[in-house]
Amino acid sequence: MTEAVLDKSGLSPENPGRWLDGGYERLLAMSWRDCLDVQLRIIRCRFEELVPQVAALDKLAKREGITKIDSFEDALPLFFDHRVYKSYPLSLIETRDFPKLTGWLNRLTTHDLTTMDLSGLTMIDDWISRLDDFGMFIGHSTGTTGKLSFIPRSKTELHAFRNCHNEASRASSGVDPTKEFIETFFPSYRYGHQMALKMVSTFNIPAAGGEAHYHTLYQGRLSADFMSLAGRMQSAEDRGELQKLGLDPALLKAREEMIAQARRRDQDVAAFFDTLFEEFRGQRVKIGGTFGDLITTARNGIAKGIKPEFAAGSFIATGGGMKGLKDPPPDWENFVKDFFGIETVSMVYGMSEGCGFAPRCRNGQFHTMPHTVPFLFDRDMKLLPREGQQTGRYAFFDLQAETYWGGFISGDQVTIDWDEQCGCGWKGPTVGPVITRFAEMEGGDDKISCAGTAQAYNDFMDFVSQG
Repeated sequence: MTEAVLDKSGLSPENPGRWLDGGYERLLAMSWRDCLDVQLRIIRCRFEELVPQVAALDKLAKREGITKIDSFEDALPLFFDHRVYKSYPLSLIETRDFPKLTGWLNRLTTHDLTTMDLSGLTMIDDWISRLDDFGMFIGHSTGTTGKLSFIPRSKTELHAFRNCHNEASRASSGVDPTKEFIETFFPSYRYGHQMALKMVSTFNIPAAGGEAHYHTLYQGRLSADFMSLAGRMQSAEDRGELQKLGLDPALLKAREEMIAQARRRDQDVAAFFDTLFEEFRGQRVKIGGTFGDLITTARNGIAKGIKPEFAAGSFIATGGGMKGLKDPPPDWENFVKDFFGIETVSMVYGMSEGCGFAPRCRNGQFHTMPHTVPFLFDRDMKLLPREGQQTGRYAFFDLQAETYWGGFISGDQVTIDWDEQCGCGWKGPTVGPVITRFAEMEGGDDKISCAGTAQAYNDFMDFVSQG
């Protein structure tokens, strides 16, 4: 069986987390159609391995009546959607009931978390740190919907996750972050368990050459505790009942400081970049930030008559959208490039729930690599044909997920071109540049349904969400 697979794709089914060890070039030279056999074989093996160990997957498989996987279609009803990773009762956060919160997470991973020492825990940040010390690598979402998602990744996936990050960055920017260390600027926090910040400390600071070469707007930690309660606190404050919540005084003080910080952020960002423009003039740099950050900085700089001058080989690494900026320039990317005097803008497409990243090519398309198996659903959650150009809800199976289930349905609407005709020369299904959140299109509520039987999925969600 293995020899037959290797004859076609050359990829070993034994360890997809090592596929990038030889670099991205080989993977982006492969047609996705040549990888179907090895991909299906890995999904089948993951199912057989994880069902006895991941209680949530076992529950859903039984409810859907699925005992084996012979095709990609067999696996789709078992894909988790983005609600699963925040399905815990909010009361567990409010009461700091870490035993029950750990029990909830334990249903999503092969790691036995029941033996972890929970004594002395009072903060979510400390709970996540304790999990990390136990062998996990937990990252949470931004919690913009009022509830944090916790991704049950572990250090088992860390090698693959790091390789995906570094190789996608190299493919998109042309700079090898493991060999070419560049002074880096990132207008955000330095530390935190939010996944993007966790990647800063784990991947990006080493890529800059160490702590002294990675420059952030704020030097402190973005607290998971504050983020998880921000919405509830705002609601209580609006009712004049904030003090009735009985919150930790340290949390209330942190909130006051962050509100004041948010009010002066535009000025802080402007001062941050003004300083780097002078101190690092003529040097090679990497500049990070959201689209909105870069546009605002460019506008501020133009208004002040500032013109940055950086050395050749500098590049911008951006993502994250406009973040509230209402009036971006029609051709915002060239506007930013002209101001910074930097020609290369690096982007990748990925999300916290997957290890893989799709680098953007010179034609503006995001190319998925074989360790990520993409799918698209229509609004009725019917699988769209894997041919031509299709627009729908993005879902994927992450073959590198070994200690949690890799099937995931996102909240993104994207267009995928399956025909591999991109003029850049890379292969793989391509995700187009227009990526829209269903929640934004539907007034803040993503009305997602499952890919399988609704009653089975509802029973599964009831099971997972037990505290």
